[in-house]
Amino acid sequence: MKVIHIPCLEDNYAYLVIDEKTKQGLAVDPVEPEKVISAAKEHGVELKLVLTTHHHWDHAGGNEKIKELVPGIKVYGGSIDNVKGCTNKVENGDKLSLGDGISILSLHTPCHTKGHISYYLTGEEGEDPAVFTGDTLFVAGCGKFFEGTAEQMYESLCVTLASLPKPTQVYCGHEYTVKNLQFAQTVEPDNAKISQKLSWAQQQRQSGLPTIPSTIETELEINPFMRADLPEVQEKVGCKSPVEALREIRQRKDNWKG
Repeated sequence: MKVIHIPCLEDNYAYLVIDEKTKQGLAVDPVEPEKVISAAKEHGVELKLVLTTHHHWDHAGGNEKIKELVPGIKVYGGSIDNVKGCTNKVENGDKLSLGDGISILSLHTPCHTKGHISYYLTGEEGEDPAVFTGDTLFVAGCGKFFEGTAEQMYESLCVTLASLPKPTQVYCGHEYTVKNLQFAQTVEPDNAKISQKLSWAQQQRQSGLPTIPSTIETELEINPFMRADLPEVQEKVGCKSPVEALREIRQRKDNWKG
């Protein structure tokens, strides 16, 4: 399983995922379809399907166009998310596949939108799995609670995604890592892992390189939203429960002028 980053718009990422045996590919959130199609051609890949994480324009806005450019392509999206151009609706637990070697599991991760789906992909034995988290989980952050509650985001991040295998590669929808880590330092100023990751992320960006993927293991070490379970984090933000802490951290982030 090969994953190619495709920078789109100002700070979005679309992704091209390739089954190397069959040279079949899928696109995740191809908001600029021409870029994705060009990457597929460059790698000699036949595009078979689109995975849409959620209905926002900067993720689903290229779906109609990619259907015109690649006749017969299937476009998947959450069953309650009203995704533009969707041909196949998915629910939590639905399974898809690409080529011979890639299995895809749909995970309902609501809050940013009601029907947001993250897609968990497994390849050949020995390969690290990958999860495409759209705007639910970012490196060291999470999406705004546009259509849901702190309870839902807690379930999405700290139950659903946190229970994936630790080496799972995390591919999110935006390059927000540096700002997210600067904010994370305001929550846990003594967390050395956050400081180390921030230095690394700043170097990556200065070199014009992405800070993605992360891993589930890393997120559990640096992401304040995924650490809301920890008594020491709850204490830092003056809360008594994980959900309360998550809500408080999100409110602080929304008001943060970093």
